[in-house]
Amino acid sequence: MLNRRHLLKLFAGWPLCGGLLGNRASAAKLQPFHRRDYFAELGVRPVINGQGVVTVLTGSLLPPEVVEAMNSVSHQFVNLVELNEKAGARIAELLRCEDALVSAGAASAITLATAAAITYRDPDKIRLMPNLPGPSPEVILPRGHLVYPQQMLVCGVKLVEVGDATEMERTLNERTVMAFYLNKAHPKGIDREEFLRLARKRGVPAFIDCASDVPPVENLFKYTEMGFDLVTFSGGKAICGPQSAGLLFGRKDLIQAARLNHSPNHSVGRGMKVNKEEIIGMVVALELYLRKDHAKEWREWEDGVERIAAGVGSLPSVVTERYVPKIANQIPHLRISWDERVLKLTPAEAQQRLHNGHPAIEVLGGRTDIAYNMYMLRPTEVGIVTRRTREVLSASV
Repeated sequence: MLNRRHLLKLFAGWPLCGGLLGNRASAAKLQPFHRRDYFAELGVRPVINGQGVVTVLTGSLLPPEVVEAMNSVSHQFVNLVELNEKAGARIAELLRCEDALVSAGAASAITLATAAAITYRDPDKIRLMPNLPGPSPEVILPRGHLVYPQQMLVCGVKLVEVGDATEMERTLNERTVMAFYLNKAHPKGIDREEFLRLARKRGVPAFIDCASDVPPVENLFKYTEMGFDLVTFSGGKAICGPQSAGLLFGRKDLIQAARLNHSPNHSVGRGMKVNKEEIIGMVVALELYLRKDHAKEWREWEDGVERIAAGVGSLPSVVTERYVPKIANQIPHLRISWDERVLKLTPAEAQQRLHNGHPAIEVLGGRTDIAYNMYMLRPTEVGIVTRRTREVLSASV
């Protein structure tokens, strides 16, 4: 029979158990894992995101399933070319199109689409780009859509803006390699449908940038069904994939050409690396997004708008307005304005006080109002946002 003395002698001779039987300080030193606060260590302050899926605030938050998927593949090696092809086939199946690839964000997709349109699958052109002999290839786009010029100019193209359908038809020529349309831009002189019709009439690949244009989820299928040859969406916005990933999808031959211009190949896209973790993370995020209860999510956003509006709407002169943008970021927003003669505070000052407060809150606006985009406001944060906004405004009555 072992008595207490014998047990203590036994455990004392066993280093691990001896440590466990020691004082709490010793036990703490033997903990196999200590959760570190990396942001605190670096002196970076987390914020409550009322601006939405913007790159400067790191886009969206990864669902646990995506984090698990990315972690699970981080322990093995695969052939990246094969993974790109197989993952692209799976994404194409989900998006009901011919082929797809995971790019390094939507901006990278613009470059890869431009490169694909120029080089197609010609290895000499891929090697020489952007210094191709002869006149520069041309990309045509409506006036007002020139928001991301560098993503195309890096391929050595000339960008040609057109004001209306007549000018576009007159400008299209044998050097035109691609027709670029920024979906969130104001249509002005030429709408999306007419732009697409003229590009197809001349056999010019039509590319549409829809980076922030889900929800609604139907937009993921809409533009290839319309006839656009290439489409891009950001991976790290509403789809909640890795912020450094995006989707480029559409016509199979052009996607194949884009892959040849993409990492790991020695081409213009070599530096736009997307590793196995991000590729798998993007596939899983897309699967989750397509299965999501979008109606329930919308109700949560509407509830958040109502709660914040109710919390600040009773303050003197404060006016709240719910709105939904027509294209990009098409989800409920809340605009808050007031009479500065009553509340001695400018919108810019309110924005700065929310930013400097604890917790830090980032909001839209700052000129004539402040506004909340409900995209990335978690339900648990709505009460905090309501309280802090009311505090900032009421302090200036």
